[in-house]
Amino acid sequence: MDLLKLKQVVRVGVRPLKTEQIARVSAEEQLLISDIWSEWTTVFSKIEQESDFQTHLFDNEVHYSVSSKIKRVIDLAGAIVGLLLMAIIFLPIALAIKIDSPGPIFYSQIRCGLKGKPFRIWKFRTMFVEAEQQKHLIENEADGYIFKNKNDPRITRVGKFLRCTSLDEFPQFWNVLKGEMSLVGTRPPTPDEVEQYQSHHYKRFLVKPGITGEWQVNGRSIIKSFDDIVSMDLDYQHKWSPLYDLNLILKTISVVVLGKGAY
Repeated sequence: MDLLKLKQVVRVGVRPLKTEQIARVSAEEQLLISDIWSEWTTVFSKIEQESDFQTHLFDNEVHYSVSSKIKRVIDLAGAIVGLLLMAIIFLPIALAIKIDSPGPIFYSQIRCGLKGKPFRIWKFRTMFVEAEQQKHLIENEADGYIFKNKNDPRITRVGKFLRCTSLDEFPQFWNVLKGEMSLVGTRPPTPDEVEQYQSHHYKRFLVKPGITGEWQVNGRSIIKSFDDIVSMDLDYQHKWSPLYDLNLILKTISVVVLGKGAY
């Protein structure tokens, strides 16, 4: 369900949906609406005030990589391999997470993808339960509309290892298989980050979000400037080709193996 459709549904307000409206909204979409109602109410308010948002997000053609069959084949192949590897490492990771701290094995969060479409991203849990509610207590060391803290006390011991090795990202291969993400793309933002965007930032939504990308091979967590991330995302759109994607995937493997820039 894209942002325009979600916007129309949210505009119904606090009134109950009519029977025919409910029939047009799948169970998964209803769950998404329930999860992100409060965040997207403020985002839509901003949409009404910024005509440039409509121009960049709704009227513009999406990047041609989105319709590339070669890119989709690469994504499917990578997703299958990634999920097979996850099946091998799942048990030890799951046990380690459970022993280290009580709570679920997986963590999910609403992110914004192609043309702002909300989707649920999956990761292995790396923080204590209810960490999101404590976010406001942690200092943001990043500059701009992202959140980073090198010594975030909400991260568990096992979680720190999973992040440094990028093993926490493996469940996202499921998002790639479903077509919500790509192996290579832009960093998928959260709705509260999007709420603060300026008009030119919305160009990031013209490609699918990726597990890796320019930011992953050029510093990972070391990059603390949102404008730098946006610049890399837009640079990726200009440089894109199937071979460029393969090049970034190989570079990502090298960066992850060497443990560069992650925390």
